[in-house]
Amino acid sequence: MEISAAGRLEVRLTIADVGKRVSVRRLSDPGETGGKFTDTVGVLTSWDDGVLAITRKSGESVRIDESSLVAGKVVPAAPARRRGPAASYEELARVAARGWRPVESERLGGWELRAAAGYTRRANSVLPLGEPGVPLDEALDVVRRWYGARGLPAYVQTATGAEGAQEPLCAELERRGWVREVTAELWVGALAPVADLATEAESVALAREADAAWLARYQRKGVDEVALKVLGSGPSVWFASVPGPEGGAPAAIGRCVVDGRWAGFGAVEVDPAQRRRGLATAVMAALARRALTEGASAAWLQVEEENAGARALYAGMGFAAHHAYHHYREPAA
Repeated sequence: MEISAAGRLEVRLTIADVGKRVSVRRLSDPGETGGKFTDTVGVLTSWDDGVLAITRKSGESVRIDESSLVAGKVVPAAPARRRGPAASYEELARVAARGWRPVESERLGGWELRAAAGYTRRANSVLPLGEPGVPLDEALDVVRRWYGARGLPAYVQTATGAEGAQEPLCAELERRGWVREVTAELWVGALAPVADLATEAESVALAREADAAWLARYQRKGVDEVALKVLGSGPSVWFASVPGPEGGAPAAIGRCVVDGRWAGFGAVEVDPAQRRRGLATAVMAALARRALTEGASAAWLQVEEENAGARALYAGMGFAAHHAYHHYREPAA
């Protein structure tokens, strides 16, 4: 908090600081004597009619009455990671997008409209990396019409919690009634430690295509030709399988996309009856070793907030959150 030379807390924020990362302290109950303080850090996305809106790293928007403020200041952008690979939000967003391509896309200024017959939100949402080139309301009208013509709901994928992310866009979408349906995180880590994990690597088979056995373990149902195109998209794609008992569905599977220095992991799934045997680790280690031979040195993956088991697994491998990403759906008609 900002403290004056006289030792008093001060609010050193003005409406001109909208769009900047700030730290504020407020009274939880301004009417209570000796009330408790609450601290909030995030991007100041609006200051209207005596109310501040701050978007946290998680994407949560907090509204604060300015009369409750006791201190506040602009703070530097979120600090760079102290371990693992350094990367900007835009670099990672572009790498992730290249590793999960739609079957159809169109540019709207700095926005990419993506569609794949509804197979996953990532392949059926707008990726805004820059300005759309037209006013926001006009851009959203274009988005609605484009997805409507394909029989799809309109989604916009945004990010929060990293320098260059899109807290102001999140706030603008929420003001217009767009609903945040899904929040997940993109994690990054060094690749070599994953490749060095002690596993039964010889039991993991690698292939360039997802065969029928691999798809039998894949949790997403109704995989069709469109889904296969998305699964196989990316600069250099590998599918891993651990054979199951008696030639049935694999005991574990995984997918990796190698793109320059980056290796992106996904679809790591294990037969529930085969869990706690280190099979997910074996799959990722085998894929990591392959990615190293192709020149990669850094790794990324996506994990949903509520998947505690996966988060624990990846944290143990040295991964940590880089930013959160969200899918906003158009408001109901």
